[in-house]
Amino acid sequence: MRVQADRVSVTGPHGTLLSPTSLTVSGGELALVHGEPGVGVTAFGLALAGRLKPATGTVTVEGGDPHKVVAIVDSPGVSEPDGALSLQVVVGEELELAKRPANKAAVASWLAEHDAAAFATTRFENIDPVTRTRLLTALAAGREGVGVLVLDTPDRHTSDVDSWARLAREHAERGLAVIVLTATTPVSALPEKPARCGALEQPDPVRCAPVETAEIEETSGDQE
Repeated sequence: MRVQADRVSVTGPHGTLLSPTSLTVSGGELALVHGEPGVGVTAFGLALAGRLKPATGTVTVEGGDPHKVVAIVDSPGVSEPDGALSLQVVVGEELELAKRPANKAAVASWLAEHDAAAFATTRFENIDPVTRTRLLTALAAGREGVGVLVLDTPDRHTSDVDSWARLAREHAERGLAVIVLTATTPVSALPEKPARCGALEQPDPVRCAPVETAEIEETSGDQE
């Protein structure tokens, strides 16, 4: 599994949202991407997921259709859940989106499995940031065929960098290609040297899983 952005730029109604940016991340690797707060960094994530057409450049996803292979997590105004909904409703909708059982029993089972049963009826806007990102990432990673996770600015919810960085690394260790978009965390506070929005030369992603593990993960995903 590999996702590659080659000189990708995005324009909006009022001008450039993202200057040409390149990035390559393979299964078992973790890349942090830093951009200025605003829509530009999210635009890059949406382009990687095939949900936004680049103005220039190309996105290549090896392993399948970007719409199915790349999951963008908690993207502001795009995939972030309605804060007024209860956690159990959010989980049910995500399970249904993944074409998995989504009745009350299935939702209750999923919440229990992920240590969140106590929050079933809590409004989603009141779920603590660490739990929010953990659960939404698990739901995205559980979709059939997903090999790339794009966590969209989890730092907008919390200053606890270690919480989302550790979570991202755990999923990369499973063999997924993981990209975390950041905007509000100072670069000096990030655990790894980040790629930059608007840059073509980027630091190498961090390898978290042996190549063999990533290949096994891809193979098992194809067989499901």
